[in-house]
Parts: sequence; structure tokens; C-alpha cells
Amino acid sequence: MSSLEVGIVGLPNVGKSTLFNAITKAGAEAANYPFCTIEPNVGVVAVPDNRLEVLTKLYSSKKTTPASVRFVDIAGLVKGASKGEGLGNKFLEHIRQVDAIAHVVRCFEDENITHVADTIDPLRDIDTIQTELCLADLDVVDKRLAKVAKLLKSGSKEAKLESEILNRVKNSLNEAKPARSLNLTDDELFIIRDANLLTLKPTLYIANVAEDDLTAENDYVKKVRELAAQEDAQVVVICAKVESEIAELDADEAKEFLADLGLESSGLDRLIHAAFDLLGLMTFLTAGADECRAWTIKKGTPAVKAAGKIHSDIERGFIRAEIVNYDDLIKLGSVTAARDKGLVRLEGKDYIMQDGDVTYFRFNV
Repeated sequence: MSSLEVGIVGLPNVGKSTLFNAITKAGAEAANYPFCTIEPNVGVVAVPDNRLEVLTKLYSSKKTTPASVRFVDIAGLVKGASKGEGLGNKFLEHIRQVDAIAHVVRCFEDENITHVADTIDPLRDIDTIQTELCLADLDVVDKRLAKVAKLLKSGSKEAKLESEILNRVKNSLNEAKPARSLNLTDDELFIIRDANLLTLKPTLYIANVAEDDLTAENDYVKKVRELAAQEDAQVVVICAKVESEIAELDADEAKEFLADLGLESSGLDRLIHAAFDLLGLMTFLTAGADECRAWTIKKGTPAVKAAGKIHSDIERGFIRAEIVNYDDLIKLGSVTAARDKGLVRLEGKDYIMQDGDVTYFRFNV
């Protein structure tokens, strides 16, 4: 897969734009977060990985290429978006393209920042967006069912199966429950894949809090966590204002600033790792004099498919994967020393890649 793409959604005045601006500043100004503007509402940020820096020094590499995450600031959501209110249609089209949704929820009081509903209620806000997504999906499902109905007349078994799954989804959506709550099997998801349902997107919640609530969670965050637990979803607690301040600092200053707040990592770092975990992603590493690089793959990926991530020719001509554990490599100081200790393994096509495998693929041209 190419870089992970996460859509940032949320009602007005919840801190969504502040967070996105912090992400883009981090990418533009901090060396560890390469950023480029693809279009006005997209930012690309590096996945934090200290292993790359260590490998780059070990191999005296000319270039370092981290894995990356694309954040899309999805604008235009208001109540009625599913019916085209505001920038509803544009919003829905953007969200269909992303791999996962990061839903920013306001969990702070500030009389200077007016909430669209006048009061702070994260569960109500979540319900507002979820309802719009469910309504949009209902429209898609109804259209799909109308098409399938024509095929049912011909006795198509595939159409019958699709109709059964879509009707289960429709019942869930009518109860304002996202399609992902049905826990459909991989086979069932494959059958309805063309519907590209919004409520099937993996979702995590970003609880945007005041600085004072970063280390001691307030009642708003606790409510979001309770809801997330019911959905088996993750929650990342962030102060968008603090993230904006961190984005203006260099790496050493940022580390000191976080320490003063009693935090080990920035909210952005935690958000990136949560998104990777949400989608079951991991990275393997390649290292050499020319480049050290992290490659994003799904957990459970066999070596031959990981080789294809680098180039289709390597997958086609795959012979063996030469793999050394990152910790073993760093401890011994070189691949040669690791090989002498018997710690460099030759693995076949079916070997399941592990996070942090330092890999060299042998292949026929």
C-alpha cells in the first residue's frame, strides 16, 4: 500500500483546523517530519521511528526515507451534510477516499470559542457526524439493493448473498449504528466492497482537551472513552493548542517542552501510531550506503509480498529474504558480526514479516 491516508473530521470549532495546521507546521519545519503540500487540505508527515536514525548512522547512508501518513483535512460537515447541506457532497467524497477516520471531538470549555450547539457535549457531537454518515450510507445501500433486485429475478446466488448482507447493513444504519459494528467477515466485506460505505471505515477518536487536562483526564474524555470501548475503537487525547506550539520548536526544544508537561511523546506521534495500529500496519526496514528506508505493510504479510512493496520485479524473482533482527544488528554493530553469530536468517516466500525486520531480498532479474 502507499502511505496511510487519514481523514480528519469534526464539527466546527472543535479544534480540527488547529490540529491540522499543527500537523502541517510540524511537517514543514521539523527535520523529523518531512512535509509536502499535495493540495491545500492534505499534509504528509513522517512516521516517527528512531530505528531509522540509528541505521542511517550505522550504514553512513546518503538518504533516509521514513514511512509516512497523509492527513486530509475534510471540511464542510454540518448537520444535513448527507443531503448536501454546506459542503456535504464534497465532504462525503473526500471521506470515501481515506483509509481511516480520525474524529476530532471537543472536550474542553472556552467561553471565547463558541460551539455550534452552544454547549459542550462530545457524545452529541459524535452522534451528529455518525448520523450523517449513516444517512449517506443508507442512500448508497438503497441504490445497491435496487440494482441487486433485478439480478435476483434471474436466480443469481451471488445477488441473493449480496442482498442479504446489504439488508443487514441497512437495518444497522436505520438504528444509527455504523456498518462496522456488524463485524462483517472478510468474505462479506469483499461482496459489498463496491458500495464503499463510509461507516465501514476504521475510526478513532481524538479528544481535544485544554492543556491542564492532558495528564488528568476530564469527564468529557471519560465519556468518549466509554463510547469508544463499546465500539472497540481507540481514543487519542490531544491538546491542539499545545501541538501548535510543539510544531514551532526544533526537536530538542520539543522534547524539553513535552517533559515539562509530563508527556513522553507528542499527540501527533501518538495519533500516527494509533492510526497504524487501527489498520493493522507495521514497517520493515532496508538499510545500505545509498538509503535507509521504512516500508509500510499489513501485519501478517509474507516475505514475497513485502518484496513486491519495493518493486514488482523483486517479488517476481524472489529467492530468499535475508533478515536480521534490528536489536541484534545494533547490539553487534554490523550484519557481518550478526552473521558470524548465526543471527542472520534466510527466509522463504511464506515467512511472515515482523515489525522492524532489517531485510535484504535476494532475487533473480
